[in-house]
Amino acid sequence: MIGMSDDLEPIAPQEAVDLWLDRLQSTRADETLQSYRYRLKPFVQWCKQEGIDNLNDLTSRDVFQFDSARRAEGLKVSTLNNQIGTLKQFIQFCERIDAVPEGLPAKIEVPSVELADRVNDELLSAERAETIRENLNRYARASRRQAMFELLWHTGCRLGGLRGLDLRDCFFEESDLERLRHQDDIDQAALEQVDVPFIYFRHRPETPLKNKREGERPVALSQTVADRVQEYIDVHRVERQDSNDRRPLLTTEKGDDGRASKSSIRREIYIMTQPCHWGSCPHDRDTTNCEALEHTLEARCPSSRSPHPIRTGSITHMRDEGWPPEVVAERVNATPDVIREHYDHPDPIRRMQSRRDFLSEGDPE
Repeated sequence: MIGMSDDLEPIAPQEAVDLWLDRLQSTRADETLQSYRYRLKPFVQWCKQEGIDNLNDLTSRDVFQFDSARRAEGLKVSTLNNQIGTLKQFIQFCERIDAVPEGLPAKIEVPSVELADRVNDELLSAERAETIRENLNRYARASRRQAMFELLWHTGCRLGGLRGLDLRDCFFEESDLERLRHQDDIDQAALEQVDVPFIYFRHRPETPLKNKREGERPVALSQTVADRVQEYIDVHRVERQDSNDRRPLLTTEKGDDGRASKSSIRREIYIMTQPCHWGSCPHDRDTTNCEALEHTLEARCPSSRSPHPIRTGSITHMRDEGWPPEVVAERVNATPDVIREHYDHPDPIRRMQSRRDFLSEGDPE
């Protein structure tokens, strides 16, 4: 039994949750904090039902009983894993502020999930991505859609990162580097050696990155990708400012805000990943009355994908090409463990070949 301490300070479950989330505000995106609050809501409600109004009284048996109650509701193991995993992080915080008995977090067992249950199998394959790129270049050259897809696939960025890009974040020519010359967070000596093109993901309050300041990073582009984005800027980008007087990279003609919304970008991605948009339907549907071709219903196509599976597919492709997890992690702003656990969907043949190529590089001539 965990030993009770006289040093514990009384605190109600909801008050502790609010305190934890407030503490995380400087390092976590609002959407992440909302997901944490959502995951902890059942625990706070359960504590109320069980008469636990002071976390000082919480025991490992209580947590076990909460876990059992959630399992009895038929939750998927992956959902349970997320909820109990978040609860354990919260209880670790509570231990640090003397709100729960010492040693309690170590007694919380997070339900294990098989890799196949953890990952999202709806990733966009490299083959499909290349087909979409070819079709966009042939039929939608210099369009906003082409710029969106090129950046999503090439950088593996999140939707929020893509939407938050401004023209000033594009460094395609040597002269663009002048914008970085006098910034305190830039190593001026390193700047003399840097190659273009690249884009710079920046955290700004009105267009936040998931990991805020820690998510800021320059990401190198191939010349082909930079040229295609520049063509969009030169030919089809609508010159508009957003409500904060910034010049977005992805603009829209409609609405009061000139920046493309998340929902608009998501819908565009759904459309361009529909196979029938470029050819025949692989699902034997009648394209004259298919519901997935109706406005706002594009996601109902079995083959359509949202931005996240594109990120997943992009990261997987980098790994299949032999990129180390640590290198991929820095490029896409994730940890190496997250890359391995949630985004790494290896193609066994490609992965074997990438290992062979990696080994051959070290072979003596």
